[in-house]
Amino acid sequence: MADVIPFDQRDGLLWYDGKLVPWKQAQTHVLTHGLHYGSCVFEGQRIYNGTIYKLKEHTDRLFFSAETLGMKIPFSKEQINQACIDAAKAQDITDGYMRPVAFRGSEMMAVSAQNTTIHVAIACWPWPSYFDPTEKLKGIRLDIARYRRPAADTAPVHAKAAGLYMICTICKHEAEAKGYADALMFDYRGYVAEATGANVFFVQDGVLHTPIPDCFLNGLTRQSVIAIAKARGVKVVERHIEPEEMKSFSECFLTGSAAEVTPVSEIGPYRFKPGTLTETLMNAYADEVRGVAKVTA
Repeated sequence: MADVIPFDQRDGLLWYDGKLVPWKQAQTHVLTHGLHYGSCVFEGQRIYNGTIYKLKEHTDRLFFSAETLGMKIPFSKEQINQACIDAAKAQDITDGYMRPVAFRGSEMMAVSAQNTTIHVAIACWPWPSYFDPTEKLKGIRLDIARYRRPAADTAPVHAKAAGLYMICTICKHEAEAKGYADALMFDYRGYVAEATGANVFFVQDGVLHTPIPDCFLNGLTRQSVIAIAKARGVKVVERHIEPEEMKSFSECFLTGSAAEVTPVSEIGPYRFKPGTLTETLMNAYADEVRGVAKVTA
């Protein structure tokens, strides 16, 4: 990773509080509430062939997340949509990743932060693949995470809130230290939940099985893949999945805006072989996002 330019040292423009500003000048104070108390929400969305995939849906979720955390974004959804388009054009991104983020400012430094300014920034950069392309084709290896997804009455589990990713970073770092690409998280009940930043699907006898997103994010890519599968006549079962059931599944893959559709070959002691259905959905999703074939709205 030594050849990767740190994000604060890159050139170009990004959108910050209503205008495009030089990338390196987009700064915030170290005593910002969002940094200390996690009052921050964000989106991760992809740009394909110069078009932001599911821009409206991502913006809708950004506003939902902000409202869930008691934050009022000082722009309309239409303004944020246009800002995303402007930011992509300013950076001349054809294929890349975009990160809109909203957070509380530095006016107050305490748990209560009623009078803080809500800031919004949107940045984008080229990003071809979340996982190593060669490793992705043969299926990535996942560890079993030690932390679990919390219950819906203990955290704002349906918001894409920065604080919810703390345990994800811990678990992914631990998995990488052991040679894995990622980790699978269970939920507070012990059911299979998701990877650290992606939803999970399994294949059994041609049927797709995926956990019910009742205590974690119902990803937009997850929704797209379900729609694509159903349009192709594939049965999709959303249900609670016990960990020991993984031994009976033949295929497994992850979905997410960053991960797209990524085959999985191993989760802890369980083994899978990327097969026909995984490959079909991976290719169909690639066609979908690039406008070759449209299934989802």
